[in-house]
Amino acid sequence: MPPGGREPRRSPGGARPVRVLRPGRAPGRPGRGARGAGPPKVVALGGGRGLSASLTALRRITGEDLTAVVTVADDGGSSGRLRDELGVLPPGDLRKALAALCGDDEWGRTWARLVQHRFTSRGELHDHAVGNLLIVALWEQLGDHVAALDLVGRLLGARGRVLPMAGVPLELCAEVRGHDPARPGETSLVCGQATVALTSGEVQRVRLTPPDPPAVPEAVAAIREADWVILGPGSWFTSVIPHLLVPDLLSALTETRARRVLCLNLAPQPGETDGFSPQRHVEVLVQHAPKLTFDVVLADTAATRDHQAGLEEAAERIGAVVQRAPVAARDTTPRHDPELLAAAYDRIFRMHGRIGPWR
Repeated sequence: MPPGGREPRRSPGGARPVRVLRPGRAPGRPGRGARGAGPPKVVALGGGRGLSASLTALRRITGEDLTAVVTVADDGGSSGRLRDELGVLPPGDLRKALAALCGDDEWGRTWARLVQHRFTSRGELHDHAVGNLLIVALWEQLGDHVAALDLVGRLLGARGRVLPMAGVPLELCAEVRGHDPARPGETSLVCGQATVALTSGEVQRVRLTPPDPPAVPEAVAAIREADWVILGPGSWFTSVIPHLLVPDLLSALTETRARRVLCLNLAPQPGETDGFSPQRHVEVLVQHAPKLTFDVVLADTAATRDHQAGLEEAAERIGAVVQRAPVAARDTTPRHDPELLAAAYDRIFRMHGRIGPWR
């Protein structure tokens, strides 16, 4: 058995075994994040820039017992092209999560820049990200999504683990009212994550194809073993809610002993959640997973100043208390400041403990 707790794997072509090392502790071995000892074991779910912001904050306070579970419905840009050409999972959001877990030392900063680097050319490489190509190449070499991502994480010195939420590429479809400006009262079905993210009209619900996708077992296990699970921030219908549409993930989220935090966005997203109040974000999440409860709703102080009563009421319906904190970047752009967000998460972890009743 090699270090990292995995048996050697063979590449799809039957080549000699490849030694795969998992960053952090081996599966099933108690570590610093075990219940009741040391830093908490944290799982963060989402995709894109929202998940990256959360991971950048969390890696500052959790050690290496941090797992990202990432959506795999992206169909735009470099990820979409690789998905179409090779039939692979879209690697883009996985790459961003790995980059976010890189350390602040020279090694981490160098690798984070490298995997995020995009080629500029007049040929086929134009706009492809280096990290996307690296991830897909290792998928082909190892024939295993999780083993390849673990190996990339070790190469980068990532302070945590990155997992896809499902083992097959997914298509996201949305029911959108008023998508056709000529028929503002009608509801249309709009498919494709990139299209849904920029849709005109009001998104009512989203669904996945296939409708009951297989969850990655390691992601399910991480959620069930966690001390804290964090959902959001991120594109609400295309990066956050899709996790609730994978049956095994939803079951794990519902049944885990971990405390659950819902981290709200700083502002509505043009196209996807235009005009949404903070409480409306909570309400549409409940529509997709009515049995899922939370312990804490984390919201930016300034972003929710005019919505306190409505947000408190929406949070109460999912069993949560609202924790407000200044977590927005000081330059007024709608993005989370990693240091402020880390301080808010740390305060929640310390205030509410990890397991057992607290209210």
